[in-house]
Formats: sequence, C-alpha cells, structure tokens
Amino acid sequence: MGGVSAIPMEVEHTETEQAPSEVPAPDVPWVTVVHNDPVNLMSYVTYVFQAYFGYPKDKAKKLMLDVHHKGRAVVSQGTREEMERDVQAMHGYGLWATLQQDR
Repeated sequence: MGGVSAIPMEVEHTETEQAPSEVPAPDVPWVTVVHNDPVNLMSYVTYVFQAYFGYPKDKAKKLMLDVHHKGRAVVSQGTREEMERDVQAMHGYGLWATLQQDR
C-alpha cells in the first residue's frame, strides 16, 4: 500500500498578493504604404486612390502628393489581413506598396 496521497495545502494570501493577470498585447494596427516610383503618373495614382479606397478627390490628391514629395504615404490602416489585401490590390494597379505595423 505504498501510494501517494494528495493533501491539500492551505495557502494564505495577503491583500497585496494578486494572481498575475493576463494583459493582452494591444492590437497594433497595420498600415499600407504606397511608395514613389518613376513609372506612374500622378493623375493615375490619384485615380487609384479614388477608385480602390473610395477617397474623395482632395484626399486622394493629398496622398498622391505625399507619395510624390515625401517618397511614401500611408493610404490605409487596419488588420494585417486587410492590409495584405490592400497591398495586393495596389500591386494589381502597378503601384509599389508594402505593409507594416503602425507605431
């Protein structure tokens, strides 16, 4: 009869002791970045932003000018899967686009 028996142990907790709580990491959004290229006309890039994202002409033009003057612009934000889809769409239009986590 050499068995092991489990004897419950009483554990005393003080008010300052707390079980570690699981804090989920914040869901950092992802962004689609369109980069400047020497191929596409500014009017075409503006058209793509209007056609694909549904941006009004003024917003599409501002983003296009950021791409042209700053070399890049963040054109959309969301989940990684959504941004992968947007990047693929930009490639389909012939634009150079990447995705990254927003900081």
